[in-house]
Amino acid sequence: MKKITITLMACIGILSCTNQENQLHVNGKIEGLKKGTLYLQSFQDSSFNNLDSIILKGSGEFDLNGQISEPQILALKLNDKSKDEDFKRLYFFGDPNEAYTVNTTLDGFIVNQKILTNSKNQQKLEEFNAIFKKFNDANLDLIAKSFEEKNSKTLDIKKQDSLQKSYNNLLKRKYLYTVNFAINNKDLEVAPYVMLAEAYDANIAYLDTVYKSLKPKIQKSLYGQQLKDLIDNIKKAD
Repeated sequence: MKKITITLMACIGILSCTNQENQLHVNGKIEGLKKGTLYLQSFQDSSFNNLDSIILKGSGEFDLNGQISEPQILALKLNDKSKDEDFKRLYFFGDPNEAYTVNTTLDGFIVNQKILTNSKNQQKLEEFNAIFKKFNDANLDLIAKSFEEKNSKTLDIKKQDSLQKSYNNLLKRKYLYTVNFAINNKDLEVAPYVMLAEAYDANIAYLDTVYKSLKPKIQKSLYGQQLKDLIDNIKKAD
């Protein structure tokens, strides 16, 4: 009986350590929030899964915990019964054994986010997004100019050709920046993720180059495997 008890306690101890090792902690504050439910979510099999949730009343301060087996994109989803609630999902790169402090506002839930963490993946993702935003802003500017040209009384073919060339150059620059970023961060899970998120339709040579540059551990990661599957599917289609 004593041996059984000792064995049982040992198993519980091992499970406890395992669970603790895979824990992720997220706290922070949503300025301006008086009432709502906040969910910590992961994304699997084309759907969101709730890892933890908290009902907030009278205060926007929250404390959430989740368990993930490997680094991946997570989300904080706010349900506050507002009309724009579908747009209130804030994404970040979650790492096991890391803590995150997320501060934002109710009115600018996504755009006003500030995340404090030691996660290398999250820090690099923010670095990537800061530069990539400039590409997106430039793209929106080109779309606006193209729209104006198409609706003008006098159709200027030269201007349209020039706008198309500018768009093609911008697209190429976006792909090259994403590829270079991924190669320079080949030892982090964020590398294959940005390729899947922003360069999934790039030339197969770009995708292949990035995958082959990844560290073996990253190739075997969630997004590393997804990048490999994408490459294999493209090659089969060709």
